[in-house]
Amino acid sequence: MPRVFSGIQPTGEPHIGNYFGAMRNYVRLGEEFGKNSLYCVVDLHAITNPAASDPRLLAQRTFEMAVANFAVGLDPSRVTFFVQSHVPEHQELSWIFTTLTPVGELERMTQYKDKSAQLESVPAGLLMYPALMAADILLYKADTVPVGEDQTQHIELTREIARKFNHAFGETFPEPRAVYNKDALRIPGVDGNGKMGKSKGETSTIGILEPLDSIWQKLRVAPTDPARVRRTDPGDPEKCLIFDYHKLFSDLDTIQTVDAGCRTAGIGCIDCKKQLMTGITAHLTPIQERAETLKADPDFVRDALAQGAREARAIAQPIMAEVREKVGFLTL
Repeated sequence: MPRVFSGIQPTGEPHIGNYFGAMRNYVRLGEEFGKNSLYCVVDLHAITNPAASDPRLLAQRTFEMAVANFAVGLDPSRVTFFVQSHVPEHQELSWIFTTLTPVGELERMTQYKDKSAQLESVPAGLLMYPALMAADILLYKADTVPVGEDQTQHIELTREIARKFNHAFGETFPEPRAVYNKDALRIPGVDGNGKMGKSKGETSTIGILEPLDSIWQKLRVAPTDPARVRRTDPGDPEKCLIFDYHKLFSDLDTIQTVDAGCRTAGIGCIDCKKQLMTGITAHLTPIQERAETLKADPDFVRDALAQGAREARAIAQPIMAEVREKVGFLTL
């Protein structure tokens, strides 16, 4: 059976882009592959971003990311769900991989170029990020990696690292393949400035655990089709991010009604947003209620993470022992 691995950063509240792009896919793959599905809150990756790694918040955000994943339907008794720093073999294998990976290849990573360009002083960890990501995956000999398309370069580098290790030390690691969620849309930020992302701040995102009143305040002022200057002006729903959200949260009848109403000026933008808010409320309320139940029982969440780390280490430790022997480390 294939072994699935994916990680999610605890650098902010999970938003609907995370939910539709990754978290729902985790649930689906978990139901299909059970304990062969490994999901990880990658707190080691989070600290490569100085702006997102406040030590006063990191543990809280890590805990909340676990809560969010469990609330959307991921069952920790069916999958292996853990925190990256709870499995020290990730760091050990990452260091070995850094010795196999040329600096030039790391510098060519598009995400490194984009992020380093925004920093006055670039931490070495940001450059080495892909080597740690390769270790995350290959530590479990995972061959299936659900990711966003922005991670394609990193998966290709992971495959290259696997080939280099196998050539140098003998056949050890599979070359993993990326699995893209074809149902996921490129979800725009609620401020209208590009793709929704945690790095762009809360004004850009709709959090899946965000209070509904707060979501409505964002939607109320969100940009729509610029052609609709007046209530009586017809518009094009395909040029409106609110319609993109309707495709996620509304039923087919509502989507068709909104489409026709926008094109004919039969409904105004505020009415369109109110109908969207109805769909968002129906979709997110059960998730938020489950999250509140989980937050009220923190021991359950912590015990689930501890059990997940034990399960992950049970896989990682013998693989790491194999790696140490092949690399030539003295064993006791």
